Amino acid sequence: MLGNALEGLTVIDFTQIAAGPISTMLLADMGARVIKVEPPDGELGRGLGPGWIGDDSALFHAFNRNKCGVALDLKSPEGVAVARRLVAGADVVVESMRPGVMARLGLGYAQLAADHPALIYCSISAYGQSGPYAERAGVDGILQADSGLMSLIGTEGGEPCKVQAPVVDVMTGYVAVMGILAKLTQRQRDGQGGQGCHLDVNLLNAALALQQSSLTSYLADGQLPVRAGSAAPYSAPNQAFRTQDGWIMVAAYMPGRWRSLCETLGLPQLLDDPRFATSPLRVANRDAMVDALTAVFVTRTSAAWLPRLEAADILCARVATYDDVAVHPQVAANRMLAETDHRTLGKIRMPGFPVCSASVNARQHQPAPACGQHTATVLREIGYCEDDIAALAATDAIRCATPA
Repeated sequence: MLGNALEGLTVIDFTQIAAGPISTMLLADMGARVIKVEPPDGELGRGLGPGWIGDDSALFHAFNRNKCGVALDLKSPEGVAVARRLVAGADVVVESMRPGVMARLGLGYAQLAADHPALIYCSISAYGQSGPYAERAGVDGILQADSGLMSLIGTEGGEPCKVQAPVVDVMTGYVAVMGILAKLTQRQRDGQGGQGCHLDVNLLNAALALQQSSLTSYLADGQLPVRAGSAAPYSAPNQAFRTQDGWIMVAAYMPGRWRSLCETLGLPQLLDDPRFATSPLRVANRDAMVDALTAVFVTRTSAAWLPRLEAADILCARVATYDDVAVHPQVAANRMLAETDHRTLGKIRMPGFPVCSASVNARQHQPAPACGQHTATVLREIGYCEDDIAALAATDAIRCATPA
């Protein structure tokens, strides 16, 4: 079962906001023990709202379930010393500082690997650990712009648009997990004495990987992609169409489905129209095709069209709102909307673990920790006595808190 696949693995999480936290959350979902380290006043992601769940942002709750929370002042020697003791018992470190920051704190890969050669150390940054942009900071929207992704989105003549969900951050988190799991597998295969490594994961590379097909097309022919709204640049019809009361997405670009679509809409004449004979020709003559199809689609509601199209084996879906997604029967069957049960905030719902979701999300996920919620517990586990903990708290090197 994937929910306990990584039991026995310890991960120290020095990340914030989205890309790093989602990577460590996925590891926690698979059973790893993730110890989230944040400053005594909390990581930046806690304040990025709306929306809000209690005093913290929904974003923070979305990316930090199933973790222990430890609050350390890494600008103090005492806080760094605690961090090094945490790492001494860990398998994996994930950090998302600008390149060089962790080294200046005494927590860089070379410094930690000298005493812990099996450590897998994953650095997540905007542009990478080396190169002319390595020192630059960047967030999801900046990398959507700089990677060319925003040049694909929207319609010709309109303002640049970005995906409103932080898709580059999320993709980067998944890429980090892929790298970590690959290195864990290699280390296990090598047996006793297996070495760790420094993994370089960055938002730029993840954003480019999202554009595998469109960027490959550009590199082949030098033609800049056309911003075509919901339409796919490589096939037609493969886009949203207006109906009497909304929009439906239709993908009927394969020959058999194009024929079925024309027959279902009562437009057999389009089958003999040379402008629409193949998918590439329909792409070239997209405006005329859309006008012809829309003239029929607007005569019925979305609810009327969908069963007709499905009966003809035409791929289609309502363009859903989150209201629709929240009650989607397949989302419910997949158990993809997971729950955590917070002691004061009640049930918090969010997208769950996406692989074998029905079984993994059936178990009880733990809510995101309060800032410093588990500091004292974790420090006791690594050998600090009560007097040590009190002394560290008195100097503000740590923060100990109970759940809100």
